[in-house]
This record gives sequence, C-alpha cells and structure tokens, in this order.
Amino acid sequence: MNRRHFLMSAAAAAPLTASALASPNDTIRIACVGLRGQGNGHIKAYEGMKNVEIAALCDIDESILDKRLGEVSMATGKKPERYVDLRKLLEDKSIDAISIATPNHNHTLQTIWALQAGKHVYVEKPASHNIYESKQIVAATKKYGKIVQHGVNARSTEGLREAAQQIKDGLIGDVYMARGLCYKWRDTIGRAKPEAVPAGVNYDLWLGPAPKREFTKNRFHYNWHWFWDTGNGDFGNQGIHEVDICRWLLGVKLPTKVHAMGGHFMFDDDQETPNVLTATYEFDEAGKKKMMVFEVRHWMSNHEAGIGEGGKRKDSNTVGNVFYGSKGYMAVEGYATYKTFLGREAEPGPAKSAGGSNWVNFIDAVRANDYSKLNGPIEEGALSATLMHLANISYRLGRSLTVDPVKCEVKGDAEANAMFTRPYRKGFEVPKIA
Repeated sequence: MNRRHFLMSAAAAAPLTASALASPNDTIRIACVGLRGQGNGHIKAYEGMKNVEIAALCDIDESILDKRLGEVSMATGKKPERYVDLRKLLEDKSIDAISIATPNHNHTLQTIWALQAGKHVYVEKPASHNIYESKQIVAATKKYGKIVQHGVNARSTEGLREAAQQIKDGLIGDVYMARGLCYKWRDTIGRAKPEAVPAGVNYDLWLGPAPKREFTKNRFHYNWHWFWDTGNGDFGNQGIHEVDICRWLLGVKLPTKVHAMGGHFMFDDDQETPNVLTATYEFDEAGKKKMMVFEVRHWMSNHEAGIGEGGKRKDSNTVGNVFYGSKGYMAVEGYATYKTFLGREAEPGPAKSAGGSNWVNFIDAVRANDYSKLNGPIEEGALSATLMHLANISYRLGRSLTVDPVKCEVKGDAEANAMFTRPYRKGFEVPKIA
C-alpha cells in the first residue's frame, strides 16, 4: 500500500466531473441507506435543509424501511422511493448522492458502488473495515472524481475547528502527546442462539462482504459492533471519533510503532472484540517524535480533565481527548467543546463550545462541486481508520508492530500484513482500484 493513496489532497485529486446541478438553487436529490439509529440522524439532518430532497430510502430490514418512509412522508409531504437492495437504487440516475449509515463492514463496498454509479457519498465512520479497504475507498474517490465525506461531525463544529487552530497557533506550545478517551457504559450482550431470519429482513444483503453465519440477534442490530466479521469493537464505534480528533489536532498521519493490549473482561457472553483496550502509537513527523495513547473502558471509570463531569449522573460517559504541550494542555469533550489550561498553575485559558453540521458541509461541497470545501474528506477518514485497524491487529496478535509509514506495512511481520484484508463473499468483493 502506497502512502500517496492516503495523502491525496484536493488539489491532487482527479478533476471532478461536471455537476448535474445547474445552479446553486437546484434541488439535490439524496438517498439515505441504513435507517436505524445513526441513519435516522442522517434523515433528520437532510429534512431540515433547503433545496435538498430525500428522494429514496434503502434498508434491508423492511419493518424499519416502512417506518422511516412513513415518517419522512409525514415530515416533508413527499414519499421517497423504496429500496431494499442498494444496487437497484443506484440505477436511478436522478439521485445525486447517497448517505450511508450501514454497519462498518459494508461502508467501503457501498461507497465504491455508489462512486461507480456516479453518485457523491457521505459515509459513516469508520471509512473501512480493514486497511485494504482504506486504500481502496481513497483510490476510488480519486478515480471517479466525486465528493466523499467521512462521517465524523467534529470536523465541522465551530468549537473543534477553533481548537485545531488554537493548537496550530501555539496556544499550548509544542504539542507532543494526545490521549483519546472512550469510556462508555456497555453492559453484557448475553448469549443468543441461532434462529430463523426475521420476516422482512434480507440477511444475505446485510452480510454483504462478511462470511456467512447463522442468524442470531446478537450478530444483528447494533451488537454487530462486537464481532470481528462486521465490527471493530468500541474502538471503531465510538472511539473512531476520538482517534480522528487525536490525529487531526496532533498533526500526524501514520505511525512508526503501535502496541495494544486489553481484553474482554467481566462478562461471559458472545462478544468477540475487547471491551477494555489501551493502544499506544509513536509518530515521526519530519524528525519530531509525537505520541498518542487511546483507551477504551466499558464500565466504572473516573472522569479526566473535566471531561464527562457535566453529566447528570455520576456514571456518565467520559468521551473526549486531551492534548499536552509545552505551555499547557487542552481538553476536548465530545465533538464541539474545548477548554485549555495554561502554565504550571493550569490557569483556565481560551475555551469554546459551538456546534456545526458535517451534513450541511457535505451538501455545500456537492452543490459547489468543490472537493476542497469538505471538512472531513475521505482521505482523512481512511487514515484514522487505519490507525484503529493497526491497534486491533496488534491486540489480536498479542505483539507490538513496527510500521513503515511510507509504504503502510508492518515491517518483518507477514502475519500482521495478511490481516490488512480478508476473504470476501462472492458477489460482494471489494474491488482493487488501480
């Protein structure tokens, strides 16, 4: 894998094809794919936008699909087209863009299908299910010349954009280390026996690239996060937001060393991924060493740097980042708030809490047909996903990885490099993009 696939700037990208939109006031017709929790958030975001029409909805679970169709019809006065199979939806040439909120293992393939069909794409985090897919989703974006936004809303909030600028301007001095915190209460999922696929669920389409498995409730809605076939653990679920913020504000790309350890503690259940994980990264940026530490915890934990202390309950989550510099430190809470503490006395410094919309930014870029307008281009999402994948590989192999950040490969470790990809089911192969 060549690093240039990841570092493609807007200027280096293939020229965008001519926009189908005749003027800034023309309506953008968008299709939402995957309609449960986060997918419903996509719908709500687009419903409130001027000159944006939710033209189609797609989900493999027809009970959810029909529920959302009714809700959108009620909210907008227009009934979207109904699709179970994304490939059929992509045949509709009147649709300008699709917004993907399906499980992780489908993100890259569905994005590539959409690009091949001439659509712009908003794709949820993480951008990929493995490192091979990180390469292919970026290569496809370059080849087909469309707008592809990665679904990490922090990139578009006023608060975090100001935080990034404050670090760049030297507010906390020479920043040498970042920490990502993903402390969320996650109860046991128990054990679930194989059963018949529920009526109205196209399980084959849901599996997509993943291996064929018997249907169980634990492998389906939401709990798919905790199985390696379909998810990446909480590191690739909640944690990928904080990984992206760490990398963005720290100003790093690919690491030179990665080490992760943890485990699945407390519960005897079906979960495969760790519920406790600590990952450490070392970076060499132009001869300057930087570090990143990421922690996932699933149960009782302390708050840090004030993050999570505003919750109404003592057991509220602690989700955010801490950046350490020669003049102070910065605490980032969630996706829109930062605070700084300066000097040896940790005196309160500049702070801000202000939101923004990654979906609005996406639509603005599509309307302008201008890739450079994106706050969260897919190249950045692919890099952040790759950091998460490297740590999961280290955890699964039980050893440290020495990484070549130019070639994006693990030095002298064929077993680790083999885990950059996986076998794909026939008909759902993630294609190699030249």
